[in-house]
Amino acid sequence: MDIYASALSPWLDIGMGCFLLLVAVLSITGNLLVLIMAFKRSSKMKPPELLSVNLAVTDLGAAITMYPLAMASAWSHRWLGGNATCVYYALAGFFFGVASIMNLVIMAVVRFIVSINMHSPREKISWRNMKLLCVWIWLYALMWALFPILGWGRYGPEPFGLSCSLAWGNMKDEGFSFVISMFVFNLLVPTIILICCYFGIAIKLYITYKKAGISYNRMPNIIKLHRRLLIIAVLISLGFLCSWTPYGMVSLWSIFRGSHSIPPEVSLLPCMFAKSSTVYNPLIYYFFSRSFKAEVNKLRLSCLAPTKLCRVTHSIDDNTVYVLGNDGKARAARRSLPEITETILGTTEG
Repeated sequence: MDIYASALSPWLDIGMGCFLLLVAVLSITGNLLVLIMAFKRSSKMKPPELLSVNLAVTDLGAAITMYPLAMASAWSHRWLGGNATCVYYALAGFFFGVASIMNLVIMAVVRFIVSINMHSPREKISWRNMKLLCVWIWLYALMWALFPILGWGRYGPEPFGLSCSLAWGNMKDEGFSFVISMFVFNLLVPTIILICCYFGIAIKLYITYKKAGISYNRMPNIIKLHRRLLIIAVLISLGFLCSWTPYGMVSLWSIFRGSHSIPPEVSLLPCMFAKSSTVYNPLIYYFFSRSFKAEVNKLRLSCLAPTKLCRVTHSIDDNTVYVLGNDGKARAARRSLPEITETILGTTEG
């Protein structure tokens, strides 16, 4: 039996290819917009914003390096390239997946540190430290992606034959320690950190507002904005975890019961759901970040206008993850609401 032949019906193969085409277009377009916005305002970027750029790079990298090959294979009704491309595809998927979850963890920890200390991140988080954290994220992901190449774990085709990943069904004995370690360090522990950090941020904000006697009626816009900032961060994390959890559960089932116990059509669904994770972040920014949405719409309109050049302004401030300090000084009236909010919080804390 050809392990690289499709185990699905021809119509499902075509449907899978079309779905991946849609996901690729949305992911590449959305994450390119995030990177364009960041490039246009690079002179005004703060260190923690580098994590948002890094996250967009991981999603864009996955879409570019993986989806075209998967689409071509689906429309050819078999995996193209044999074992070499299978290992490449599986390694790329594992690499970018681990980089994404670690990036989300670092983002949560940075938000938590900032919210607890109520100080400017310039005092705590420098550009050098943020760059070192981003380098650590990529090196950590590369280390885990190389383990199966070096003999700890194994890459192989998915049960439906049109994708490759970790060979879950073949690692019950020879790679069981790798599977347990991978789930603990790249899913369980990161999930716990994300929950603790964002729950801690929510509690800290609640206590700060209560202690300062700030009512919703007195500062409704600021309270709503802080909630929106927290919602954006939580939704990004939930989007990744929810899209990958079904795949993780099916993978665990394959280890203990064998991949043959899962129909190919059933194993296809969580795999496709996981691949859609690269689309969510730009959509979350668009629907929950008013300034990002405004900039995207402005860019779209300026590009459509025949007499104008495509351009964007330097403002996506309500997507930032930092505070500006607790000096208590008055600021310009037109500054961003996150700056006003977090300055007030820092002042009342003292």
